[in-house]
Amino acid sequence: MKIAFTSSTGEIIDEHFGMSTSFTIWEVGADEASFLETIRIGETGEDEEDKIQARADAISDCAMVYTVRIGGPAAAKLVAKKIHPLKTNEPVPVKEAVEKLQQVLQGNPPPWLRKALNKGTAGSFLDE
Repeated sequence: MKIAFTSSTGEIIDEHFGMSTSFTIWEVGADEASFLETIRIGETGEDEEDKIQARADAISDCAMVYTVRIGGPAAAKLVAKKIHPLKTNEPVPVKEAVEKLQQVLQGNPPPWLRKALNKGTAGSFLDE
């Protein structure tokens, strides 16, 4: 599944969702994970709604987004697009977050994570 990380460097989850200028995108499965791309966010206007919408649209094919912080309206917009937001509350290395997610995937993931695995696919990574 595709995962977005709010990161100014590509290495550390270190940005607030609504202020993030770029997203680091990874493909993550239980046994393999790889960097895919960096998506840069250009000018989105002054309106908070426009900023949130531009970021949500940029990562619309991702199942999850890891961010240091996210406001309630932004989180609700992501959930409506079937993107699960996860707050780290402090800077965390992207690789560390990926490894922890893989550990969960190798065990018994919670129902919301099983649904996220199926986003944009016909089958489930858990069935492979």
